[in-house]
Amino acid sequence: WCNQVGLALSNKVYVSKEGTVAEYGMLAKDNIEEGEVLFTIPRSALLHQGTTKVSTLLEKGDKSSLESSSGWVPLLLALLYEHTSSQSYWKPYLSLWTDFKKLDHPMFWSKEERDRLLRGTGIPEAVDTDLANIYREYTDVVLPFMTRHPDLWNPDTHTLELYTQLVAFVMAYSFQEPQVEDVDDEEDEEEEKPPNPPMMVPMADMLNHESNHNANLEFTPDSLKMVCIRPIRKGEEVFNTYGQMANWQLLHMYGFTEPHPQNINETADIPIATLYEVATRGIQSDLDQQLVEEKWEMLSQMTQEKGAFVFGKQGCLTDTELHTFLKVLCMSEDEFSELKENEGWEEDDEEEEISQTFSNEGLPGLKASWKRLIHEAARHTVRSYRVGGEGEGECADSDRALIEDKAALAGLSSRQHNALQVRHGQKNILYRLMELTKS
Repeated sequence: WCNQVGLALSNKVYVSKEGTVAEYGMLAKDNIEEGEVLFTIPRSALLHQGTTKVSTLLEKGDKSSLESSSGWVPLLLALLYEHTSSQSYWKPYLSLWTDFKKLDHPMFWSKEERDRLLRGTGIPEAVDTDLANIYREYTDVVLPFMTRHPDLWNPDTHTLELYTQLVAFVMAYSFQEPQVEDVDDEEDEEEEKPPNPPMMVPMADMLNHESNHNANLEFTPDSLKMVCIRPIRKGEEVFNTYGQMANWQLLHMYGFTEPHPQNINETADIPIATLYEVATRGIQSDLDQQLVEEKWEMLSQMTQEKGAFVFGKQGCLTDTELHTFLKVLCMSEDEFSELKENEGWEEDDEEEEISQTFSNEGLPGLKASWKRLIHEAARHTVRSYRVGGEGEGECADSDRALIEDKAALAGLSSRQHNALQVRHGQKNILYRLMELTKS
């Protein structure tokens, strides 16, 4: 099939299920130097709404009725059709995933299992949102469309269950072409272009992910090329990157994690609501409570709505927002009155200076009042990971002990193992943050 569609594969690599980190993967038959092309895929071999047999219908006729918040409906309808068509041009490619049952995203776990294993990580909430959106999209957009075209789709075959599996398939295996910057669009810089729709890229989706990857997918007008970006030795696995993703994102979107401490993009979130809770704790007087409420209302208006402050391995990744919140929350009554009169302030600190202030090196030097808020917010966030009846310290110790105990680790199911990697990576960052901000 690859030969038929013009997919050119280097004789230095091969696809295998043995010797790879998970399922299919690509291995080096020989030493590969930086810059070598591992394979080239013509654009005609990409599967999306423009290359499917039903492309005319999806791209022209009824196109406006397929609009949705995800933007994935046309591709998913194409996959529904091609996956169940015995004459599909894409049958050899799609036959690699016979029933999609091996996809193990948290959306396929029971709600009880998600809440028990992933509490505090942000994944259960993200999955609940996904499942609600998938149901609404299928019911409101896909089902009416299929009903209007009964010669091509059948709701008895193209069910919500299959649709959900295909959503996970697209999450795990599709690619999105980066937006090309247009010089003529400089005036419209503030208007963000919508992302390109996803597409299925045969062969490229065989490669596993690693944050410290050794190959990159490059897009050209005629084809897509996987290019070696650093030397790969004979017998080593070829790794692509799915982007700068923390383990919670990898598990949510792809159904796997990188083993600790391998993921250099690991992050932990402190919900903004947690900072508010910490800031209001212990307030004695109604006047002080009112002052905090007024500060919080101003902050809500001044900053873009963000759900959390994000911390990485080297410090805060949302440092500008955190700087603004701490500066306002720790103002005296007189300083806050002056801020209101001036309708804000002119920022004296440069972005680079703020970034340094909230790096791991800069955090210990913060004002005591700022450190207290960060420390307490991090401590409060750690508590949210508690599993079952565990106490605050017990949960941390049990996860750390599991990571260090190879025999116990080997006895975990893949779901327990992935959940542990997410929890442990996030809590490590929070514990480091608590250490850097303790009084």
